[in-house]
Amino acid sequence: MRSLPGAMLRGARRAAQHVRDDIATAQQRDPASQSGVQMAVTSPGLHAIWAHRAAHALWRREHRMPALLVAQASRFLTGVEIHPGARIGERFFIDHGMGVVIGETAEVGDDVMLYHGVTLGGRSMERTKRHPTVGDGVVIGAGARLLGPVEIGDGAQIGANAVVVKDVPGDAIAVGVPAVIRSGAAHHGLLEDPAIWI
Repeated sequence: MRSLPGAMLRGARRAAQHVRDDIATAQQRDPASQSGVQMAVTSPGLHAIWAHRAAHALWRREHRMPALLVAQASRFLTGVEIHPGARIGERFFIDHGMGVVIGETAEVGDDVMLYHGVTLGGRSMERTKRHPTVGDGVVIGAGARLLGPVEIGDGAQIGANAVVVKDVPGDAIAVGVPAVIRSGAAHHGLLEDPAIWI
């Protein structure tokens, strides 16, 4: 049997490492998790990010229609809509998943956690950067809406149902409609939904 070319082998190893990291992250952040196998088989958040990685790879190679078809199939199966153009970092986790929408020009850093019903949406019809940029280690509570090219700093936390239309500095807490910055630093408990302490 012929061996895979070096680049393909490296790509397969990188993909396998992503899967292992994603499962470990899901187990760490979901208190209902009982095993890695359970999370891999039943977590729509994991399935959505894995499908997104495939769609994003196609999108980067200018295979736009296949990328969109993968994204739509994932949306149908998981209830999570991530545009193939969105850039998402490592160890990203969506808890529950249903109703999450991430737009084309959104950028999400490493170690970010979203709860269900979060929207990273746009406010403009112009073909420009129109979706949020989310830094590393951010937690976004259930139902939050981040609209437009806002920047969310590293370690920030966005409260449940907040509507964010302005930048949020790192390690800050944003709550309300429209969101305002709450005094005090963000909580850094891995299993805390911002809605619990807001």
